Amino acid sequence: MDSKENHKSSSEQNQPLNEQVESVTQNNTPQDQYDGDDKEDQEAVNQGENNYGEQESETDDGSQEPEQDFSDQRNASRDMPNIDYTTYTKQELVDRLKELVDSDNINNIRKEVDVIKATFYKKQRADNEENKTRHTSEGGDPESFVPEKDPQEEEMKELLRRFKQRKAEANKKIADEKKKNLEEKYKIIEELKNLVNKKESMNQTFKEFRELQKRWKDTGPVPQNKEKVLWATYHHHVEKFYDFVKINKELRDLDLKKNLEAKLDLCEKAEQLKEEDNIVEASKTLQDYHDQWREIGPVPYGKREEIWQRFKSATYEINKRHQEYFKELKRKENENLEAKRKICEQAEEIAEKEINTHKAWNRYTRQILDLQKEWRKIGFAPKKYNNKIFHRFRKACDRFFDRKREFYDQHREWQENNLKKKKELLARAEELKDSTDWINTKKELVRLQRQWKEIGPVPKNQADEIWNRFRGACDHFFQRKKQQEKTTDNDFEKNLELKEELIQKIRNFKPSDNMEEDIKQLQTFEDEWSHIGFVPYEQKDKIQEEYRKAIYNQYDNLNIDDIQKEVLKYRSKLKNLQQKPKAENRMYQERDKFMNKIEKLENNIHLWENNLGFISAESSEANSMINDYKKKIEHAKNEISVLEEKIKLIDTFDTEEE
Repeated sequence: MDSKENHKSSSEQNQPLNEQVESVTQNNTPQDQYDGDDKEDQEAVNQGENNYGEQESETDDGSQEPEQDFSDQRNASRDMPNIDYTTYTKQELVDRLKELVDSDNINNIRKEVDVIKATFYKKQRADNEENKTRHTSEGGDPESFVPEKDPQEEEMKELLRRFKQRKAEANKKIADEKKKNLEEKYKIIEELKNLVNKKESMNQTFKEFRELQKRWKDTGPVPQNKEKVLWATYHHHVEKFYDFVKINKELRDLDLKKNLEAKLDLCEKAEQLKEEDNIVEASKTLQDYHDQWREIGPVPYGKREEIWQRFKSATYEINKRHQEYFKELKRKENENLEAKRKICEQAEEIAEKEINTHKAWNRYTRQILDLQKEWRKIGFAPKKYNNKIFHRFRKACDRFFDRKREFYDQHREWQENNLKKKKELLARAEELKDSTDWINTKKELVRLQRQWKEIGPVPKNQADEIWNRFRGACDHFFQRKKQQEKTTDNDFEKNLELKEELIQKIRNFKPSDNMEEDIKQLQTFEDEWSHIGFVPYEQKDKIQEEYRKAIYNQYDNLNIDDIQKEVLKYRSKLKNLQQKPKAENRMYQERDKFMNKIEKLENNIHLWENNLGFISAESSEANSMINDYKKKIEHAKNEISVLEEKIKLIDTFDTEEE
């Protein structure tokens, strides 16, 4: 440090405190350097500035006082190598300069470069003077003398230019490094500030404090104009940490007492779990208590073993019941495995039967579907076998349906014969579609529809066309019949009154203790409704909605399960649907929709059951996933049951009611 810098440092230390602070806050405010708690850091500057001026080597906490950044001065005053460059030729000076410029120590060669440069131009001037003297002695005009171009000078200039460029790059690198160091020290201050909010043990907190001090010391220099305020802020938070340590010791006993009370409360809660009927939920809750226990923290030393043994004892009893529960669950899973094996054997037996008739295929198809329904009612098998047994059953079912598909693909002649029979029925239906013998023709068409259902499948490329023609002929007749049955406007008004009276009767109906009789009575109301004729067009939607709401409310009041309620409501819907054009076609569309939905639900159940086989119930998260899948499976099975009942209703509904 040169005398000028020593004088500056000394004068700053001898300033009054208020003048020092004013100097810092005017030129280097904390807001300019540090994006932290501005008010607190400004206070750090005001409080810590005097300490900064008075400290000479090391603070009370062992951290070093920041050094002034006099790197340029130190580098400039670096000792020169003991070389007499006056003995060097100009070329040797150029070579030496090239060696220095290409070296890695670009920051420490400035003085040596200046000496080489000065020596080179001194020698060049001497050479020029010698050449000028020779030129004059040979009769030349001194004023006309022009020195020759010196290639060594050009090389010297190029090396000096390169030195200047490399020096600028090095200075920029140093500046960037100082900026990076400044950011790191801001980060250290932030972490230091946060130490007082730590909930760890004081030993751990002190360890972090010492690590921060070491990081501060190991971090290199920062920009000189930031250094003083940065140090004051750091020192302020170091003092705050030591104040926190003193307060913490005074509060520790109180904290241990609170921890003891919290752990006693957990002991009582854990002991109450012994009375919990659902041991899985009890075990899950106990795990939560263990998590809370770990978070609470230490208790007074003399109580530690006692309180832990009490909590441990309650845990042991819950865990014992939990193990017994899963032992019983394993026994049940083995029973399920045996039941599923029997179903597999039945399915495999059916899959290999020799089946040669359409009727037989329908019969065995129902048996396979019944086995699938029974399978869904059985719970899980042991995880080790769950997927294997399912794949065995699925393989048998796939085998059966593949053979059924092959049978129908191979029996083209039989399908052609079915086509011939259906064409005969079609011809008869088209012959009858314009008949005015309403009663007999209706019976004949209903008979033709039943025969149509009994005939087996026809070739796929003709199935839709022949069916649409047959349905079109039947619909044509029934629409004409309904049109003929329409009455006058007076009859429509009378029908409206009858339907309003019936709705009121339904609303006033009080269920009895005999559920079957109540259902019969409600179905009687439905029959009455279907036999009442048309109402005025503008009233039909309103009266239909009032009827639907009244009859559905009565079904909701019955003491029956939700599936049965849903089926009864759907039956009522079908009876209303029969009064509309193309009723049977619409019912079969719904039937196809239900079949597709059942298939999708069964695929979902298979997927969910498969997923359950891969979940290990060793955590609360796994238990939650298992419960979620079980709920989905149960909901899907219930929905399948409702859909199957609705399909049965569609299949058994008498078309004659149209």
